[in-house]
Amino acid sequence: MHRILVTGGAGFIGSNLVESLLKREDVALVRMLDDLSTGYWENVQEFLDHPKYEFLEGSITDYSTVEKALKDITRVSHQAAMGSVPRSIENPIRTNNVNVNGTLNVLNASKNFGIDRVVLAFSSSTYGDSAELPKVEEHIQKEI
Repeated sequence: MHRILVTGGAGFIGSNLVESLLKREDVALVRMLDDLSTGYWENVQEFLDHPKYEFLEGSITDYSTVEKALKDITRVSHQAAMGSVPRSIENPIRTNNVNVNGTLNVLNASKNFGIDRVVLAFSSSTYGDSAELPKVEEHIQKEI
């Protein structure tokens, strides 16, 4: 039985992932870590009474919070991020802290806790401002 941490679970993708994981018979626990800075409390409320669900409010930028979230966890789905290219230009320090340092916190703590699988997801913001849809890795950004 898996005990899964979903970071960024209050966002669109994270909350749908949590919903799906809670239905699985091979999942004993879904713990969600989110600071609600870009996710929505409304996405969390429907799970609050589910017996296999735990919510931990906090940031991946705080290493001790990440360690607390990983206690007794076997797998991690890392969805937490500061998306939006305009937001990253407006506040590059915070964006870097969450996306780079926060991800490093999740990966390092997962290694230290012996987590056997970490799945990372990235938003389309990773691919820059290409107007082409769907976004694909071969077209990282439009030419300047």
